[in-house]
Amino acid sequence: MTQTPRFAKRMDGITGSAIRELFKITARPGVISFGGGNPSPAALPDEIVADISRELVAGNGKVLLQYGMTEGLPALRESLVPYIEKEFGVKTTADQILPVTGSTQAFNLLMDAYTDPGDVILTEDPTFLGATQAMALHQLKIVPVECDDEGLKTDALEEAILKYHPRMLYTIPTFQNPTGVTMPLERRKKIAELAEKYDLLVAEDDPYRSLRYTGESLPTIKSFDKSGKVVLMGSFSKVISPGLRVAFMVCEPVLLRKCTICKQSDDLHTANLNQAIVDAYLRRDLLTPHIENISKNYRAQMEEMLSCLKNVRGIEHYTKPEGGLFIFCYLKEGVNATDMLMKAVEKGVAYVPGTYFYPNGGHENTLRLNFSNSDIPTIRRGMALLDECLK
Repeated sequence: MTQTPRFAKRMDGITGSAIRELFKITARPGVISFGGGNPSPAALPDEIVADISRELVAGNGKVLLQYGMTEGLPALRESLVPYIEKEFGVKTTADQILPVTGSTQAFNLLMDAYTDPGDVILTEDPTFLGATQAMALHQLKIVPVECDDEGLKTDALEEAILKYHPRMLYTIPTFQNPTGVTMPLERRKKIAELAEKYDLLVAEDDPYRSLRYTGESLPTIKSFDKSGKVVLMGSFSKVISPGLRVAFMVCEPVLLRKCTICKQSDDLHTANLNQAIVDAYLRRDLLTPHIENISKNYRAQMEEMLSCLKNVRGIEHYTKPEGGLFIFCYLKEGVNATDMLMKAVEKGVAYVPGTYFYPNGGHENTLRLNFSNSDIPTIRRGMALLDECLK
């Protein structure tokens, strides 16, 4: 008789990503899925990456196919300096940058280096499910902070700081996942001030920042950081390729060194060839025109979905993002989006119930829609099906 193995206590209550489990249901043939968060296949520059890869391997393959430094490919760290200053408004140096394998790794390294089991971590309510899973695996006490249509409410944040004495705050200030909202300038400044005042480390996750279709770009929280309390995490997953798994973190050298030590026992180093591909993208000025090109389609898709939402019965309110990949919807009170999902799938359309993004659950009348993976005719058909389901 096979015995059930005894797992680590940190796995208690960890069931895996509910969203990834939902993908198995919503991936049925013929179902229009607004449930994912992937870049459009049309936005993946496969031919350019293939050309760059061939050139890199032909010219320097013995080095790029070998083990590399945990600190990252020196060329990439060098090219990231001007990129981060231009795109994120943060002046930095190579010794403050660590290339990582996806920005989720950056967050995990931060928690490895800076938190102990039982420490309090604050987060937006709702927030990225992958982040809360990582927090739970680190056995942190997750305290969600109230948000509105402009993101994290700083008065509620200060109240939570005073009450719980947290070790860290996790925030996605621009085109937030799942809501798509963008935090205004004054709140960004205030968070930097609170971080310094209360000795609070802020993990600023900014993977969607470059995907702006309307409005004006806002400074990062990190750009207001005077005391080294804000860690900026960026990624090329949404603007070049998620499959490359190349991202970066920016913080003070002492903390960065601790994270580098943690990375040594995590994956040793991010793949050299993948780092070199991103480096070539930056040095050859390929990234800006690529983002401009894909943003045209994303903008049209977002505007089409927002236009359709005006006529979807049963939706009381929805966010109106200026970029990113997501729109968040609020149904009538008492309507359960989770219970409605299978009915929607049977009709031929899928979404992600919003309850999974709230650390404490609840909010059953919410759902997240993704527009980046559907062309305009598909969005129209899918939204009509959603209307039929919710009416």
